[in-house]
Amino acid sequence: MRYDLVIFDNDGVLVDSEPLSNAILAAYLTESGHPTTYEDSIRDYMGSAMHRIHDLVRERSGKQLPADFDDVFHARVFDAFRRELQAVAGVEEVLEKLTADGVPYCLASSGSHGRIRVALHRTGLYDRFGEERIFSSQDVGRGKPAPDLFLHAARTMGVRPERCAVVEDSPLGVQAAVAAGMDVYGFTAMTPPARFDGRATALFSGMGELPQLLL
Repeated sequence: MRYDLVIFDNDGVLVDSEPLSNAILAAYLTESGHPTTYEDSIRDYMGSAMHRIHDLVRERSGKQLPADFDDVFHARVFDAFRRELQAVAGVEEVLEKLTADGVPYCLASSGSHGRIRVALHRTGLYDRFGEERIFSSQDVGRGKPAPDLFLHAARTMGVRPERCAVVEDSPLGVQAAVAAGMDVYGFTAMTPPARFDGRATALFSGMGELPQLLL
């Protein structure tokens, strides 16, 4: 099926940020009195908007995270991004192929607008999107696994949900895409295939496999 729009997650799909951001998150949660390993962070928080992290910590501990938690976390993440972040191997070739074949694409991320832009500028991917094709959970209020973000991106781009393909690397993102009525392709570089629970349209382990799934 030829899609009218391909929607990319950002963290872990376009930019190789998940190892950096989850290591920082685990360390900061532990520092804040909520012991968390890197593996815990990947399992529980990868793909989450910040409000979901606050909600899960409150549900589990009965305590609130510090009022400035988001600001401190983002400052640490942005610093690491500016020093170390790289694009996911092969993703630029995927974007070039979509452009050459006339298939529109955009970005829809649980991350904040600031986080998205720091990542895209650092990796040289910003010009492939531009402001009009970047969407954040900040735009809709409810992040993944709610379908709101993907539906907002499709509506803004003028495409029906059933004509969209989503590229995701987290179970939360796959769940959101399915709820939005979209096909979704699960990237297994950091997520074991079994964690997608058979919900994805297809799974792939390297970006070189993606064009044949989308085109």
